[in-house]
Amino acid sequence: MEYVIEMLNIRKVFGTFVANDNITLQVKKGEIHALLGENGAGKSTLMNVLFGLYQPDGGEIRVKGKPVRITDPNVANDLGIGMVHQHFMLVDTFTVTENIILGSEPARAGTIDMKRAEQEVRELSERYGLAVDPTAKIADISVGMQQRVEILKTLYRGADILIFDEPTAVLTPQEIRELIEIMRTLVREGKSIILITHKLKEIMEVCDRVTVIRRGKGIATLNVAETNPNELAALMVGREVQFTTEKRPAEPGKPVLEIENLVVKDARGVTAVNGLNLTVRAGEVVGIAGVDGNGQTELIEALTGLVKAESGTIKLNGQEITNLPPRKIVEAGVGHIPQDRHKHGLVLDFPIGENMVLQTYYKPPYSKRGMLNFKAIYDKARQLIREFDVRTPDEYTKARALSGGNQQKAIIGREVDRNPDLLIAAQPTRGLDVGAIEFIHKRLIEQRDQGKAVLLVSFELDEVMNVSDRIAVIYEGKIIAIVDPKETTEQELGLLMAGSKRKEAGVSS
Repeated sequence: MEYVIEMLNIRKVFGTFVANDNITLQVKKGEIHALLGENGAGKSTLMNVLFGLYQPDGGEIRVKGKPVRITDPNVANDLGIGMVHQHFMLVDTFTVTENIILGSEPARAGTIDMKRAEQEVRELSERYGLAVDPTAKIADISVGMQQRVEILKTLYRGADILIFDEPTAVLTPQEIRELIEIMRTLVREGKSIILITHKLKEIMEVCDRVTVIRRGKGIATLNVAETNPNELAALMVGREVQFTTEKRPAEPGKPVLEIENLVVKDARGVTAVNGLNLTVRAGEVVGIAGVDGNGQTELIEALTGLVKAESGTIKLNGQEITNLPPRKIVEAGVGHIPQDRHKHGLVLDFPIGENMVLQTYYKPPYSKRGMLNFKAIYDKARQLIREFDVRTPDEYTKARALSGGNQQKAIIGREVDRNPDLLIAAQPTRGLDVGAIEFIHKRLIEQRDQGKAVLLVSFELDEVMNVSDRIAVIYEGKIIAIVDPKETTEQELGLLMAGSKRKEAGVSS
């Protein structure tokens, strides 16, 4: 059997933590091979070993049958291995072309030949159906486009084997469809793809074979055609996984959040939230469904004090909190799980323990007379890490060293522990595995059952359908319908999200 990549009994240890425990991965030419595992199972570590970012502590790597030592990413590039990272490695102020050629610039008479580079990028983009403008600035293009730039970067360097690390974590459903098409085109051109993911739906749709790893060990390699999502989920987590969350009917109480005629502008000064009305009561989960870019982000930013509302009112428990500073809003009883955990959820260079008290560090027992009490901070952190199953070597580990799922669990632990009256969860399961998603959904429902109001904003329709008691559909900055998840379908929701009106539902909340 001709394998393009063989990773045989790879071992990687960080201090006392074994990230990869003798894992074997074999990828055939022209296949899409999924690497499936929970957050923190060792998927990204294994791929970082293949890409030369880490050196293995044991085992052997073969490329096209020949043993190789990949000492750094340049060696990987020379062997035809390219990596599309989960968190894009792009320079915002550079154009698409400048990012793609960075480090391997085509020169003529000692100067960079931009014309030639742009032409090459344009040809590559057309060949693989990527439709990227070579002259656009990175800061001005969507997340889906930025990912295509990352793919082009690897192709420009001549990669035959592409590693995609969680490529759909930040994409809209439409962009995911397009990405799957791009992957199929790449394979038809003779490329081989390793797809790091924990989205079972995608594996079933696009992959040929799948290797499952759990807690650093290789569990099994299966043909996708001969398996099903339930079997894969059980192999990945080590137990049966519930895809729908058990919950009793909601018992909504008094209004906790009341939004009236809210108007918010986006960063460009364009009205993003346009006269929005919504009520969320105690003891219910209200899900907001909508296509990305219909005012969800601006709505959350206005609710949490990150941007100023132009007009309208926001009340919490009958008290107006419109345009208060973020700290005042937090103290009034709002918890916020932000959609971008790196930008707004964590200070990545702080230890994970200190991230657990970001909203409460100035209060006793964590501070006294302006001095921080680190013992109390780390005691609290240890308790939350245990309670929310945050997998970290210890509480002193920097937040950036944790996997995305464990970062998210830490944020949720911090927000839930403060016991807020209103919990805003924005994309709470973005980039998480089925076990972590199940855990987070349970926690949201738990908050509801304790009489809290929960506002869930998510692009994952099945998540909104599964967790919400009512679904508010947002379109062009307004709530255009409120539906009962038990009485609607994904198709109907999809139509509403695209702006079709529903007469009988009305918009009364």
